[in-house]
Amino acid sequence: MDNLKKLKDILVEFISVVSIHLPDDVYHSLEAMANKEDGRIGNELYGCIFDNLEKAKTLGRPLCQDTGVLQFFIKAGTKFPYLDELEETIIEATKEATEKTPLRHNVVECFTEENTGNNVGTRAPFIEWEIIPHSDELHIDLYLAGGGCSLPGRSKVLMPLEGYEGIVKYVFDTIVEWGVNACPPLVVGVGIGTCSATAALLSKKALLRPVGTHNPNPLAADMEKRMKKGLDKIGIGPLGLTGKESVQAVNIEYAAHHPATLGVGITVGCWATRRGAIDIRSDLSYDIPSHKEAR
Repeated sequence: MDNLKKLKDILVEFISVVSIHLPDDVYHSLEAMANKEDGRIGNELYGCIFDNLEKAKTLGRPLCQDTGVLQFFIKAGTKFPYLDELEETIIEATKEATEKTPLRHNVVECFTEENTGNNVGTRAPFIEWEIIPHSDELHIDLYLAGGGCSLPGRSKVLMPLEGYEGIVKYVFDTIVEWGVNACPPLVVGVGIGTCSATAALLSKKALLRPVGTHNPNPLAADMEKRMKKGLDKIGIGPLGLTGKESVQAVNIEYAAHHPATLGVGITVGCWATRRGAIDIRSDLSYDIPSHKEAR
């Protein structure tokens, strides 16, 4: 088999897996939250969630009708042999997965508002690159950005004296005002940096981190735990109809910032936070570590 076709076929399968199955950590997180829930409505809703997941697996169909806009976050080794063709291969894989999985046609061009019909358009799928020197391997994180879970996303630069208390307030105000629109229980990614653009991108990268992990900086990790504890006390519950918990996780990623500014970004994942990670080696053997148990 032609190696580029093999690479495309691997990516088509990967896209389908992420569309149909939750990553292992999100599935186990929902299980744990369902076991803690003691309200009648909450228990019924978690029952619906797991019934939905089982039907998606049995029927081999996406677990949500909104299959999102595909976003690829790539760590590419400079010696990976197919780097020159990778972007075009991702685009072709997106088109093919749209037909085979199938995926809803979600890409609409700006200004003309015309649906492209294949989930490919201007800068869609979105691809963000990170180059890894001296490596011949490829790591891809895929995120399916749905409409509801994208609604609470926002970023801003805080006034100098607002500090880290201002970050917490901004996160809480956002989740209280908009969280119910994103199909809770939520995964909340928080980015901290100099400007709104870097903070927003870091918040998306925070969302890609598995539920249950913590930032290696102990101060950031403590902030993650405190914000999760506080947000759970709001009691948004599954699908926003009240319950014991509101969020599966709060993940923080940050960059060193200008002394006069503190940018903060928020990206939210719904209960069906559909992301996946794949490692592809130069011989095109591969693993999908995010979905070891799901398939």
